Amino acid sequence: MTQKYRIKFYYGGRAGGKSYAFADSLLFLGRQKKLLIACLREIQDSMRDSVYKLLCDRISSYGLSDYKVFEDKIENKITGTRFIFKGLREQDIQKIKSLEGVDIAWIEEAQTITSGSWKILEPTIRKDGSEIWISMNRLYENDPLWKAVAARPDKRTLVLKVNYYDNPFCPEEIKLQAERCRREHPENFGHIWLGEPLSQSGCRLISSQSVQRAFEKTIMSTTSPLVIGLDIARFGDDRTVFCFRKGRLCYKFESFEAQSNVDVANIATNIINEYKPRRIFMDIGGQGAGVFDILKDRGFGEIIRGIYFGEKAIKTDRYFNRRAEMWDKIARWLEEKPQPQLVEDDELFNELVSVDKKYDNRGRLMLENKDEIKKKLGRSPDKADALALTFAEPIYDYGIPKLYNSGSVSVEDIFKYQSRRHEDW
Repeated sequence: MTQKYRIKFYYGGRAGGKSYAFADSLLFLGRQKKLLIACLREIQDSMRDSVYKLLCDRISSYGLSDYKVFEDKIENKITGTRFIFKGLREQDIQKIKSLEGVDIAWIEEAQTITSGSWKILEPTIRKDGSEIWISMNRLYENDPLWKAVAARPDKRTLVLKVNYYDNPFCPEEIKLQAERCRREHPENFGHIWLGEPLSQSGCRLISSQSVQRAFEKTIMSTTSPLVIGLDIARFGDDRTVFCFRKGRLCYKFESFEAQSNVDVANIATNIINEYKPRRIFMDIGGQGAGVFDILKDRGFGEIIRGIYFGEKAIKTDRYFNRRAEMWDKIARWLEEKPQPQLVEDDELFNELVSVDKKYDNRGRLMLENKDEIKKKLGRSPDKADALALTFAEPIYDYGIPKLYNSGSVSVEDIFKYQSRRHEDW
Protein backbone atom coordinates (compact mmCIF):
# COMPACT_ATOMS: atom_id res chain seq x y z
CA MET A 1 0.00 0.00 0.00
CA THR A 2 2.99 2.31 0.39
CA GLN A 3 4.02 2.07 -3.29
CA LYS A 4 3.29 5.20 -5.28
CA TYR A 5 0.59 4.87 -7.95
CA ARG A 6 -1.92 7.37 -9.28
CA ILE A 7 -4.67 4.75 -8.97
CA LYS A 8 -4.73 1.67 -6.74
CA PHE A 9 -7.54 -0.64 -7.81
CA TYR A 10 -8.22 -3.57 -5.47
CA TYR A 11 -11.01 -6.00 -6.28
CA GLY A 12 -12.03 -9.49 -5.26
CA GLY A 13 -14.56 -11.54 -3.37
CA ARG A 14 -15.83 -11.78 0.17
CA ALA A 15 -13.37 -11.68 3.11
CA GLY A 16 -10.42 -10.53 1.02
CA GLY A 17 -9.78 -7.75 3.55
CA LYS A 18 -9.68 -4.92 0.99
CA SER A 19 -11.61 -2.41 3.08
CA TYR A 20 -9.69 -3.24 6.26
CA ALA A 21 -6.36 -2.90 4.43
CA PHE A 22 -7.36 0.47 2.98
CA ALA A 23 -8.68 1.75 6.31
CA ASP A 24 -5.59 0.67 8.25
CA SER A 25 -3.18 2.04 5.66
CA LEU A 26 -4.91 5.42 5.49
CA LEU A 27 -5.06 5.77 9.26
CA PHE A 28 -1.33 5.11 9.61
CA LEU A 29 -0.41 7.34 6.65
CA GLY A 30 -2.48 10.06 8.30
CA ARG A 31 -0.30 9.80 11.42
CA GLN A 32 2.89 10.47 9.43
CA LYS A 33 1.91 13.73 7.71
CA LYS A 34 -1.02 16.02 7.09
CA LEU A 35 -3.40 14.58 4.50
CA LEU A 36 -6.90 15.37 3.27
CA ILE A 37 -8.58 12.02 2.64
CA ALA A 38 -12.00 11.86 0.96
CA CYS A 39 -14.00 8.66 1.48
CA LEU A 40 -16.46 8.47 -1.41
CA ARG A 41 -19.42 6.41 -2.55
CA GLU A 42 -21.95 6.84 -5.32
CA ILE A 43 -24.83 7.27 -2.85
CA GLN A 44 -24.48 8.19 0.82
CA ASP A 45 -27.81 8.92 2.44
CA SER A 46 -26.22 9.00 5.90
CA MET A 47 -22.87 8.41 7.61
CA ARG A 48 -24.02 4.82 8.21
CA ASP A 49 -23.63 4.24 4.47
CA SER A 50 -19.96 5.29 4.52
CA VAL A 51 -16.72 3.70 5.79
CA TYR A 52 -16.94 6.04 8.79
CA LYS A 53 -17.86 3.21 11.21
CA LEU A 54 -15.09 0.98 9.88
CA LEU A 55 -12.50 3.71 10.46
CA CYS A 56 -13.85 4.39 13.94
CA ASP A 57 -13.68 0.67 14.78
CA ARG A 58 -10.07 0.45 13.57
CA ILE A 59 -9.11 3.54 15.57
CA SER A 60 -10.61 1.93 18.67
CA SER A 61 -9.04 -1.45 17.94
CA TYR A 62 -5.54 0.00 17.61
CA GLY A 63 -6.02 2.52 20.40
CA LEU A 64 -5.11 5.46 18.16
CA SER A 65 -5.74 8.22 20.70
CA ASP A 66 -4.32 10.88 18.37
CA TYR A 67 -7.47 10.66 16.24
CA LYS A 68 -10.57 12.60 17.22
CA VAL A 69 -13.90 11.41 15.90
CA PHE A 70 -16.65 13.91 15.03
CA GLU A 71 -20.15 13.24 13.73
CA ASP A 72 -19.21 13.92 10.11
CA LYS A 73 -15.39 13.76 9.99
CA ILE A 74 -12.30 12.30 11.62
CA GLU A 75 -9.19 14.36 12.41
CA ASN A 76 -5.69 13.63 13.67
CA LYS A 77 -4.84 16.02 16.51
CA ILE A 78 -1.09 15.90 15.83
CA THR A 79 -0.65 15.94 12.04
CA GLY A 80 -3.90 17.66 11.11
CA THR A 81 -4.98 14.84 8.78
CA ARG A 82 -8.70 14.99 8.05
CA PHE A 83 -11.10 12.31 6.73
CA ILE A 84 -14.26 13.55 5.00
CA PHE A 85 -17.20 11.49 3.69
CA LYS A 86 -19.30 12.23 0.62
CA GLY A 87 -21.79 10.60 -1.75
CA LEU A 88 -21.05 11.55 -5.35
CA ARG A 89 -24.68 11.37 -6.50
CA GLU A 90 -25.64 14.05 -3.96
CA GLN A 91 -22.90 16.47 -5.07
CA ASP A 92 -23.31 19.02 -7.82
CA ILE A 93 -20.34 19.79 -10.05
CA GLN A 94 -19.20 22.73 -7.92
CA LYS A 95 -19.21 20.66 -4.73
CA ILE A 96 -17.23 17.88 -6.40
CA LYS A 97 -14.72 20.48 -7.55
CA SER A 98 -14.18 21.33 -3.88
CA LEU A 99 -12.26 18.04 -3.70
CA GLU A 100 -9.37 19.52 -5.70
CA GLY A 101 -7.18 19.68 -2.57
CA VAL A 102 -7.65 16.00 -1.69
CA ASP A 103 -4.47 13.94 -1.26
CA ILE A 104 -6.14 10.52 -1.36
CA ALA A 105 -9.66 9.72 -2.56
CA TRP A 106 -10.93 6.31 -1.42
CA ILE A 107 -13.86 5.04 -3.49
CA GLU A 108 -15.60 2.21 -1.65
CA GLU A 109 -18.28 -0.05 -3.22
CA ALA A 110 -16.91 1.16 -6.54
CA GLN A 111 -19.07 -1.25 -8.56
CA THR A 112 -21.95 1.22 -8.07
CA ILE A 113 -20.05 4.27 -9.37
CA THR A 114 -21.50 5.58 -12.63
CA SER A 115 -19.41 6.60 -15.61
CA GLY A 116 -20.77 10.14 -15.22
CA SER A 117 -19.51 10.42 -11.64
CA TRP A 118 -16.09 9.08 -12.61
CA LYS A 119 -15.71 11.49 -15.52
CA ILE A 120 -16.22 14.41 -13.14
CA LEU A 121 -14.26 13.03 -10.19
CA GLU A 122 -11.08 11.68 -11.83
CA PRO A 123 -9.80 15.02 -13.22
CA THR A 124 -10.89 16.79 -10.03
CA ILE A 125 -8.37 14.86 -7.90
CA ARG A 126 -5.52 16.86 -9.39
CA LYS A 127 -3.19 17.83 -6.55
CA ASP A 128 0.46 16.92 -7.23
CA GLY A 129 1.08 13.42 -5.89
CA SER A 130 -2.61 12.76 -5.24
CA GLU A 131 -3.92 9.21 -5.45
CA ILE A 132 -7.25 7.47 -6.00
CA TRP A 133 -7.82 4.22 -4.13
CA ILE A 134 -10.61 1.99 -5.41
CA SER A 135 -12.06 -1.05 -3.66
CA MET A 136 -14.83 -3.11 -5.19
CA ASN A 137 -16.48 -6.48 -5.57
CA ARG A 138 -17.22 -6.74 -9.28
CA LEU A 139 -20.89 -6.91 -10.18
CA TYR A 140 -21.08 -7.11 -13.98
CA GLU A 141 -18.72 -7.51 -16.91
CA ASN A 142 -19.05 -3.83 -17.80
CA ASP A 143 -19.00 -2.14 -14.39
CA PRO A 144 -18.17 1.46 -15.38
CA LEU A 145 -15.01 1.75 -13.24
CA TRP A 146 -13.79 -1.65 -14.34
CA LYS A 147 -14.08 -0.58 -17.98
CA ALA A 148 -12.60 2.87 -17.37
CA VAL A 149 -9.68 1.87 -15.13
CA ALA A 150 -8.97 -1.82 -14.62
CA ALA A 151 -9.71 -3.32 -18.04
CA ARG A 152 -6.73 -1.51 -19.63
CA PRO A 153 -4.50 -0.17 -16.83
CA ASP A 154 -1.58 2.11 -17.62
CA LYS A 155 1.78 2.14 -15.81
CA ARG A 156 0.42 4.57 -13.19
CA THR A 157 -2.37 2.17 -12.22
CA LEU A 158 -2.03 -0.82 -9.90
CA VAL A 159 -4.77 -3.45 -10.34
CA LEU A 160 -4.73 -6.22 -7.76
CA LYS A 161 -7.14 -9.07 -7.16
CA VAL A 162 -7.47 -9.98 -3.48
CA ASN A 163 -9.52 -12.93 -2.25
CA TYR A 164 -10.07 -14.68 1.07
CA TYR A 165 -7.11 -17.02 0.54
CA ASP A 166 -4.84 -13.95 0.13
CA ASN A 167 -5.95 -12.56 3.49
CA PRO A 168 -3.58 -13.75 6.26
CA PHE A 169 -6.17 -12.77 8.87
CA CYS A 170 -9.08 -14.67 7.29
CA PRO A 171 -10.74 -16.80 10.01
CA GLU A 172 -10.94 -20.57 9.53
CA GLU A 173 -14.73 -20.35 9.77
CA ILE A 174 -14.82 -18.08 6.74
CA LYS A 175 -12.62 -20.49 4.78
CA LEU A 176 -15.00 -23.34 5.67
CA GLN A 177 -17.96 -21.26 4.46
CA ALA A 178 -16.18 -20.60 1.16
CA GLU A 179 -15.44 -24.28 0.68
CA ARG A 180 -19.05 -25.21 1.45
CA CYS A 181 -20.24 -22.68 -1.14
CA ARG A 182 -17.82 -24.13 -3.71
CA ARG A 183 -19.28 -27.63 -3.15
CA GLU A 184 -22.96 -26.81 -2.80
CA HIS A 185 -23.39 -23.68 -4.94
CA PRO A 186 -20.64 -23.70 -7.57
CA GLU A 187 -22.66 -21.35 -9.78
CA ASN A 188 -22.33 -18.61 -7.12
CA PHE A 189 -18.86 -19.39 -5.79
CA GLY A 190 -16.94 -17.41 -8.41
CA HIS A 191 -18.85 -14.21 -7.81
CA ILE A 192 -19.17 -14.37 -4.03
CA TRP A 193 -15.72 -15.64 -3.12
CA LEU A 194 -13.45 -15.05 -6.12
CA GLY A 195 -14.55 -11.57 -7.17
CA GLU A 196 -15.75 -12.59 -10.61
CA PRO A 197 -18.66 -10.73 -12.25
CA LEU A 198 -22.08 -12.27 -11.95
CA SER A 199 -22.55 -15.22 -14.26
CA GLN A 200 -25.65 -15.45 -16.35
CA SER A 201 -27.02 -18.44 -14.50
CA GLY A 202 -30.57 -19.75 -14.50
CA CYS A 203 -31.62 -17.17 -11.91
CA ARG A 204 -31.12 -14.25 -14.33
CA LEU A 205 -34.10 -13.23 -16.42
CA ILE A 206 -32.07 -11.47 -19.13
CA SER A 207 -28.61 -12.59 -20.24
CA SER A 208 -25.73 -10.20 -20.73
CA GLN A 209 -25.05 -11.76 -24.13
CA SER A 210 -28.49 -10.86 -25.46
CA VAL A 211 -28.14 -7.25 -24.30
CA GLN A 212 -24.63 -6.94 -25.76
CA ARG A 213 -25.91 -8.26 -29.10
CA ALA A 214 -28.67 -5.67 -29.07
CA PHE A 215 -26.10 -2.90 -28.62
CA GLU A 216 -24.73 -3.69 -32.10
CA LYS A 217 -25.89 -1.21 -34.74
CA THR A 218 -27.91 -3.27 -37.20
CA ILE A 219 -31.07 -1.23 -37.84
CA MET A 220 -30.85 2.02 -39.79
CA SER A 221 -34.57 2.87 -39.65
CA THR A 222 -37.98 1.24 -39.41
CA THR A 223 -41.56 1.91 -40.42
CA SER A 224 -42.92 0.53 -37.13
CA PRO A 225 -45.11 2.85 -35.05
CA LEU A 226 -43.59 4.69 -32.10
CA VAL A 227 -44.42 3.36 -28.63
CA ILE A 228 -43.19 5.25 -25.55
CA GLY A 229 -42.75 3.87 -22.05
CA LEU A 230 -42.90 6.47 -19.28
CA ASP A 231 -41.55 5.50 -15.87
CA ILE A 232 -42.35 8.31 -13.43
CA ALA A 233 -40.12 9.02 -10.43
CA ARG A 234 -41.56 7.89 -7.11
CA PHE A 235 -38.79 8.90 -4.72
CA GLY A 236 -36.11 11.56 -4.40
CA ASP A 237 -33.30 9.72 -6.19
CA ASP A 238 -35.49 8.10 -8.86
CA ARG A 239 -35.66 9.57 -12.33
CA THR A 240 -38.54 10.09 -14.71
CA VAL A 241 -37.60 8.29 -17.92
CA PHE A 242 -39.16 8.23 -21.40
CA CYS A 243 -38.20 5.25 -23.59
CA PHE A 244 -38.73 5.50 -27.37
CA ARG A 245 -39.22 2.20 -29.22
CA LYS A 246 -40.28 1.45 -32.79
CA GLY A 247 -40.73 -2.30 -33.14
CA ARG A 248 -37.25 -3.86 -33.15
CA LEU A 249 -35.52 -0.51 -32.61
CA CYS A 250 -35.24 1.15 -29.19
CA TYR A 251 -33.47 4.34 -30.16
CA LYS A 252 -33.69 6.88 -27.35
CA PHE A 253 -34.12 7.53 -23.62
CA GLU A 254 -34.84 10.90 -22.08
CA SER A 255 -34.33 11.25 -18.31
CA PHE A 256 -35.43 13.99 -15.92
CA GLU A 257 -34.89 14.60 -12.22
CA ALA A 258 -36.86 16.53 -9.60
CA GLN A 259 -39.90 17.20 -11.80
CA SER A 260 -43.39 17.98 -10.49
CA ASN A 261 -46.47 16.26 -11.91
CA VAL A 262 -47.19 19.33 -14.03
CA ASP A 263 -43.58 19.42 -15.27
CA VAL A 264 -43.74 15.77 -16.35
CA ALA A 265 -47.13 16.32 -17.99
CA ASN A 266 -45.73 19.31 -19.90
CA ILE A 267 -42.75 17.27 -21.11
CA ALA A 268 -45.09 14.45 -22.19
CA THR A 269 -47.33 16.94 -23.98
CA ASN A 270 -44.39 18.31 -25.97
CA ILE A 271 -43.26 14.77 -26.84
CA ILE A 272 -46.74 13.81 -28.03
CA ASN A 273 -47.00 16.92 -30.20
CA GLU A 274 -43.52 16.48 -31.67
CA TYR A 275 -43.20 12.69 -32.11
CA LYS A 276 -46.85 11.60 -32.56
CA PRO A 277 -46.53 8.25 -30.72
CA ARG A 278 -49.10 5.50 -31.25
CA ARG A 279 -49.18 4.87 -27.49
CA ILE A 280 -47.59 6.08 -24.27
CA PHE A 281 -47.72 3.42 -21.58
CA MET A 282 -47.10 5.09 -18.24
CA ASP A 283 -46.59 3.84 -14.71
CA ILE A 284 -49.47 5.21 -12.65
CA GLY A 285 -48.29 3.96 -9.28
CA GLY A 286 -47.22 6.73 -6.89
CA GLN A 287 -46.92 10.11 -8.64
CA GLY A 288 -47.88 8.67 -12.02
CA ALA A 289 -51.61 8.82 -11.39
CA GLY A 290 -51.49 12.62 -11.13
CA VAL A 291 -49.59 12.94 -14.41
CA PHE A 292 -52.06 10.58 -16.10
CA ASP A 293 -55.02 12.68 -14.97
CA ILE A 294 -53.45 15.89 -16.29
CA LEU A 295 -52.74 14.36 -19.70
CA LYS A 296 -56.24 12.89 -19.89
CA ASP A 297 -57.75 16.31 -19.13
CA ARG A 298 -55.65 17.72 -21.98
CA GLY A 299 -57.36 15.38 -24.45
CA PHE A 300 -54.73 12.65 -24.79
CA GLY A 301 -56.94 9.82 -23.54
CA GLU A 302 -56.66 7.92 -26.84
CA ILE A 303 -52.87 7.87 -26.67
CA ILE A 304 -52.02 7.29 -23.01
CA ARG A 305 -52.53 4.06 -21.09
CA GLY A 306 -52.03 3.76 -17.33
CA ILE A 307 -50.22 0.67 -16.05
CA TYR A 308 -49.70 -0.59 -12.50
CA PHE A 309 -46.61 -2.78 -12.25
CA GLY A 310 -48.26 -4.76 -9.46
CA GLU A 311 -51.58 -5.38 -11.20
CA LYS A 312 -52.71 -8.70 -12.67
CA ALA A 313 -50.91 -9.87 -15.77
CA ILE A 314 -52.74 -10.24 -19.08
CA LYS A 315 -51.77 -13.91 -19.01
CA THR A 316 -52.54 -14.70 -15.37
CA ASP A 317 -51.64 -18.37 -15.80
CA ARG A 318 -48.02 -17.54 -16.73
CA TYR A 319 -47.12 -14.40 -14.79
CA PHE A 320 -47.45 -13.37 -11.16
CA ASN A 321 -48.10 -9.73 -12.08
CA ARG A 322 -47.87 -7.21 -14.91
CA ARG A 323 -44.27 -6.32 -14.05
CA ALA A 324 -43.04 -9.90 -14.56
CA GLU A 325 -45.02 -10.11 -17.80
CA MET A 326 -43.56 -6.91 -19.27
CA TRP A 327 -39.98 -7.73 -18.27
CA ASP A 328 -40.32 -11.22 -19.76
CA LYS A 329 -41.42 -9.55 -23.01
CA ILE A 330 -38.09 -7.71 -23.03
CA ALA A 331 -36.21 -11.00 -22.55
CA ARG A 332 -38.08 -12.66 -25.41
CA TRP A 333 -37.81 -9.59 -27.66
CA LEU A 334 -34.04 -9.66 -27.22
CA GLU A 335 -33.86 -13.30 -28.33
CA GLU A 336 -36.21 -13.04 -31.33
CA LYS A 337 -35.29 -12.37 -34.95
CA PRO A 338 -34.59 -10.07 -36.63
CA GLN A 339 -32.09 -8.94 -34.01
CA PRO A 340 -33.36 -5.90 -32.08
CA GLN A 341 -31.28 -2.83 -31.40
CA LEU A 342 -30.91 -0.94 -28.12
CA VAL A 343 -29.27 2.36 -27.27
CA GLU A 344 -25.79 1.44 -26.03
CA ASP A 345 -25.89 2.52 -22.41
CA ASP A 346 -23.99 1.14 -19.38
CA GLU A 347 -26.78 2.00 -16.97
CA LEU A 348 -29.35 0.24 -19.14
CA PHE A 349 -27.11 -2.82 -19.42
CA ASN A 350 -26.66 -3.13 -15.66
CA GLU A 351 -30.36 -2.62 -15.01
CA LEU A 352 -31.46 -5.23 -17.56
CA VAL A 353 -29.11 -7.97 -16.38
CA SER A 354 -29.57 -7.32 -12.66
CA VAL A 355 -33.00 -8.90 -12.22
CA ASP A 356 -33.40 -12.41 -10.82
CA LYS A 357 -36.39 -14.53 -11.67
CA LYS A 358 -38.29 -17.00 -9.51
CA TYR A 359 -41.67 -18.75 -9.53
CA ASP A 360 -44.66 -18.82 -7.23
CA ASN A 361 -46.41 -22.00 -6.04
CA ARG A 362 -48.48 -22.01 -9.25
CA GLY A 363 -45.38 -21.98 -11.41
CA ARG A 364 -45.88 -18.37 -12.55
CA LEU A 365 -42.92 -16.14 -13.27
CA MET A 366 -42.05 -13.63 -10.55
CA LEU A 367 -39.24 -11.08 -10.25
CA GLU A 368 -37.30 -10.05 -7.18
CA ASN A 369 -38.69 -6.85 -5.73
CA LYS A 370 -37.48 -3.41 -6.69
CA ASP A 371 -35.83 -2.73 -3.33
CA GLU A 372 -33.54 -5.73 -3.83
CA ILE A 373 -32.58 -4.53 -7.30
CA LYS A 374 -31.94 -1.05 -5.94
CA LYS A 375 -29.51 -2.48 -3.36
CA LYS A 376 -27.51 -4.13 -6.16
CA LEU A 377 -27.44 -1.09 -8.44
CA GLY A 378 -27.42 1.73 -5.93
CA ARG A 379 -30.39 3.18 -7.81
CA SER A 380 -33.79 2.28 -9.22
CA PRO A 381 -33.85 0.52 -12.65
CA ASP A 382 -35.72 3.44 -14.24
CA LYS A 383 -34.52 2.99 -17.83
CA ALA A 384 -35.23 -0.73 -17.88
CA ASP A 385 -38.68 -0.17 -16.37
CA ALA A 386 -39.42 2.44 -19.05
CA LEU A 387 -38.40 -0.09 -21.72
CA ALA A 388 -40.60 -2.73 -20.06
CA LEU A 389 -43.58 -0.39 -20.24
CA THR A 390 -43.32 -0.29 -24.05
CA PHE A 391 -44.37 -3.96 -23.94
CA ALA A 392 -47.40 -3.39 -21.70
CA GLU A 393 -49.94 -4.22 -24.43
CA PRO A 394 -49.68 -5.56 -27.99
CA ILE A 395 -49.53 -2.92 -30.72
CA TYR A 396 -50.53 -3.65 -34.32
CA ASP A 397 -47.17 -3.49 -36.08
CA TYR A 398 -46.19 -4.64 -39.56
CA GLY A 399 -43.34 -2.20 -39.85
CA ILE A 400 -40.25 -3.25 -41.78
CA PRO A 401 -36.78 -2.42 -40.44
CA LYS A 402 -34.11 -1.23 -42.87
CA LEU A 403 -30.80 -2.81 -41.92
CA TYR A 404 -27.24 -1.60 -42.31
CA ASN A 405 -25.33 -3.30 -45.15
CA SER A 406 -28.01 -5.84 -46.04
CA GLY A 407 -31.03 -3.87 -47.19
CA SER A 408 -34.38 -4.59 -45.52
CA VAL A 409 -35.75 -7.58 -43.71
CA SER A 410 -37.82 -9.67 -46.10
CA VAL A 411 -41.58 -9.43 -45.99
CA GLU A 412 -41.71 -13.19 -45.38
CA ASP A 413 -39.51 -12.88 -42.32
CA ILE A 414 -41.62 -10.04 -40.99
CA PHE A 415 -44.82 -12.05 -41.33
CA LYS A 416 -43.22 -15.06 -39.66
CA TYR A 417 -42.09 -12.85 -36.80
CA GLN A 418 -45.46 -11.13 -36.48
CA SER A 419 -47.44 -14.37 -36.50
CA ARG A 420 -45.30 -15.79 -33.69
CA ARG A 421 -45.65 -12.56 -31.75
CA HIS A 422 -49.45 -12.40 -32.02
CA GLU A 423 -49.79 -16.08 -31.13
CA ASP A 424 -47.73 -15.39 -28.04
CA TRP A 425 -50.10 -12.64 -26.96
